[in-house]
Amino acid sequence: MLRPSTGSFWTAVRLAGRAGQMSAQGFFSDGWHSRLKEDGTEVTEMDVEVEDLIRDALSRRVPDDGIFGEEGGSTIGVSGRRWIIDPINGTTYFTHRVPLFSNDLAYEDEYGPAVGVINMPLSQQMIAAGRGLGCWVLPGPDPDLQSGLRAQVTERTSLGGARTLMHNPAGWPEELLCALHRRVLLMPSTGMIVALMTGRADAGVIAGPPMGYEDVAPMPVIVTEAGGRVTDLNGVSVLEGNMSVLVTNGQLHEDFLQLVKGLPHTRDYLALDDGE
Repeated sequence: MLRPSTGSFWTAVRLAGRAGQMSAQGFFSDGWHSRLKEDGTEVTEMDVEVEDLIRDALSRRVPDDGIFGEEGGSTIGVSGRRWIIDPINGTTYFTHRVPLFSNDLAYEDEYGPAVGVINMPLSQQMIAAGRGLGCWVLPGPDPDLQSGLRAQVTERTSLGGARTLMHNPAGWPEELLCALHRRVLLMPSTGMIVALMTGRADAGVIAGPPMGYEDVAPMPVIVTEAGGRVTDLNGVSVLEGNMSVLVTNGQLHEDFLQLVKGLPHTRDYLALDDGE
């Protein structure tokens, strides 16, 4: 399988960096408002502006490529290649002034996932990977490889006590939560993929309401290039599964799949609301 061009890799890194700068400025300003979309998720003017920034740059640089963005939908290309944009992943964090949102960008070519970037602008940490190019931790507001470090997952082989980040626990069913709680050290996620790629966690679980494709698109190449593994909670490819996520250092993956086998992945947490 061929490597993507280094040009595509650096295009993704630079655009994610620019998106981070714009969204970080917006985070500290009051010039935006939040509203609910038809699917019940939040969106702000900053989400749209950041996506437009990336779309406009891609349209000029790679006009033949397709684009899919969370806010703007699909633009069909003719090259067989596609960019996937999640301009502000974690809009609820953004609107509540919690500095845990990210700018996510992925690139797919005729061989599948080719480039993935997850940028956390307020902690000034970017994870960027290209197929066959490695996975890198790039610090600072304007990242480059000269200041970067090669990302690597942990080497833990024991499931018991594994540091496991959890995302969306309000939507987890009791069975899943208890099964994991009995065996592993569950911790709240403060940037799951970044934490795993920098050795601060051994695994991560996303359950509850399903993720969007744009949420998971950067994960396969990032996790694989750092030596880990990512699937849904049934062990299916994360891009083709039920949009739950299990990401591990690879060595723990089968043990986690056995632990959660046959368990439900979501609950209707909105039904808990008694209207008060």
